[in-house]
Amino acid sequence: MVEQAIKARRIPDYLYPRRGSAVMFKNRFLESLTKTHPLTPLIVYLPVVIYFIGYSSYKLNFKTLAIVVLFFTGAFSWTLAEYLLHRFVFHFEPKTSIGFKIQFMIHGVHHQYPRDPKRLVMPPVVSLTLAVLFWYLFRYSLGIYAFAFFPGFVAGYIAYDMTHYAIHHFKPPKNKLRNLWKHHLKHHYQAPDRAFGVSTPLWDYIFGTT
Repeated sequence: MVEQAIKARRIPDYLYPRRGSAVMFKNRFLESLTKTHPLTPLIVYLPVVIYFIGYSSYKLNFKTLAIVVLFFTGAFSWTLAEYLLHRFVFHFEPKTSIGFKIQFMIHGVHHQYPRDPKRLVMPPVVSLTLAVLFWYLFRYSLGIYAFAFFPGFVAGYIAYDMTHYAIHHFKPPKNKLRNLWKHHLKHHYQAPDRAFGVSTPLWDYIFGTT
């Protein structure tokens, strides 16, 4: 049913969905780094969220209201970062053979093999690099308030990865969450140049990419 909905004229070959799984590296160790268990984001980042909230409360003596506001502001900020990264970094349009290889490694492999269960959440080697970069960005721009903002941002990322895995691995629920399934599967099987939001379609509506 899903394949019947594909509009091939809108999907370039390097993003066209296929069945199976790809071998990205001949080296077994490097290949293993590209595959991730779906619980990895929770195991790696939930302790980070708890630590930073605890640090904000017990070391910096932030009031509960301040932590809650900064936390949810951080979580909301993740949804924008998710949209921008997906649209402009993951979906840059390659022009050279090297560009196509880079695009495949960054995101094209997921589009070509969207049902590969081991490549539905971000590998730690990538997510940890991004986490460090974002941490220093927030620490520099927000000062000590980054300690309560950052865990919200990370929690937003966890929600994103869990949502992404659920959409590709489970059948859509019979409630309003079904719209998330429809929105993201449209991105894969109809219009990879649209519907970039995964955890929410909000920014697609704002920027006209629904």
